[in-house]
Amino acid sequence: MHSLGVAELVRGYAQGELSPVEVTQAVLDRIERWDDALQATWLLRPEYALDQARASEARWRRGAPLGPLDGVPVSIKENVATRGDPMPAGTAAVDLKPAAQDAPPAARLKESGAVFVCKTTMPDYGMLSSGLSSFHRLARNPWDLSRTPGGSSAGAGAAAAAGYGPLHLGTDIGGSLRLPASWCGIFTLKPSLGRIPIDPPYMGRAAGPMTRSVSDAALAMQVLALPDARDSMNLPPQDIAWSSFDVAPEHLRGLRIGLLLDAGCGLAVEPEVRAAVEQAARRFEEAGAIVEPMQPFMSQAMLDGMDHFWRMRSLVDMKALRAEQRARVLPYIRQWAESAHDFSGEHVFRAFSQFHATRVATVAACARYDYVISPTAPNLPAAAELPSPTNDPLRPLEHIGFTVPFNMSEQPAASINCGYSGDKGLPIGLQIAGHRFDDLGVLRVARAFEQIRGAQRPWPEPADA
Repeated sequence: MHSLGVAELVRGYAQGELSPVEVTQAVLDRIERWDDALQATWLLRPEYALDQARASEARWRRGAPLGPLDGVPVSIKENVATRGDPMPAGTAAVDLKPAAQDAPPAARLKESGAVFVCKTTMPDYGMLSSGLSSFHRLARNPWDLSRTPGGSSAGAGAAAAAGYGPLHLGTDIGGSLRLPASWCGIFTLKPSLGRIPIDPPYMGRAAGPMTRSVSDAALAMQVLALPDARDSMNLPPQDIAWSSFDVAPEHLRGLRIGLLLDAGCGLAVEPEVRAAVEQAARRFEEAGAIVEPMQPFMSQAMLDGMDHFWRMRSLVDMKALRAEQRARVLPYIRQWAESAHDFSGEHVFRAFSQFHATRVATVAACARYDYVISPTAPNLPAAAELPSPTNDPLRPLEHIGFTVPFNMSEQPAASINCGYSGDKGLPIGLQIAGHRFDDLGVLRVARAFEQIRGAQRPWPEPADA
């Protein structure tokens, strides 16, 4: 039961063939078998989860579910506030205090009756594409325990691939949903900025569902995309038919697809990643899409500018900490932030200007296409213990050249598995980006590709399976 999707669960509950209590217990059993190895969870409270499941079961028996996710087990990234729970943001430097209220995505899930099973782990301040943290245990990739699951939604990516239930909530400011989705072989949608309200809002920051299927993500969007006034960037309420995501492969016929194989900055695309994405492009063409190669539109100056601004932001945040708190921050993050100490005001201004330059370049490059496909990440997952693929705090963002532009342009972008490496069978993600506000369109293209991408390997199992 731990591997059933949202639609299967809700249908089973409605027909009395499945019990939210039994399903939640199956997920808890799965976590118990896996998590000593994966270390993906935090605040795992079995009795609290089962209490929610019993309340859901009573509602289903009365024929009065709270919403479309009633009884569905979910995990929530720990930087999304849940009332009464501390929020360490992945770092041992934070004073732990209970959150006063649920953040918007958590509130929408709770209002729909979803069962909160656990929070999931993340790196310090969410500023790494790995599961390395000064607070949490080191999260690992279910496909290969020696590899990272990615980050910063590290625990969520590992949990989805490992079958800790159908729905996991993560966040993304430069690739933190899509990178773990790519390296864990799952699906995610980073929505248009403001589509899923979040608190606190921030430039480029988005919350999104992390799932094993397009269906589960689409069905989650009907709840997550409800409005919340706390997000000053929240898009106007819109009646989007999320359930209409399920299109046939014929949906791709005639679509103009841009194929981006060079980010224009950062790490070169590894040969196996390039081959998998080129094969995906051929699948699109076979389905009738018009696929055209794209020239890179990012530059190293853009990537470095965003990096330098984030360094200064983090340095300012760390200066507000007490000396003993700063000493507890992960050394890699501390070194990265402190490298901004001598940046001039002009340097920071010019760095900040690269966010807008990235936005303008991305929108212009995508304008002639209906959708753009690319590698999600240029590389296969790095060693679990590494904070970043380069392991260099002065070149920390070399792997986000394909993902970060769509945060800055506010466009929706998904990651879906499109192949595996030849040596260890590690997943490879395909990014599908659409025009701003076309979240449903991205889901439809992803669903069409899901049907033509070819057979997928079995999901990983714990060593005792």
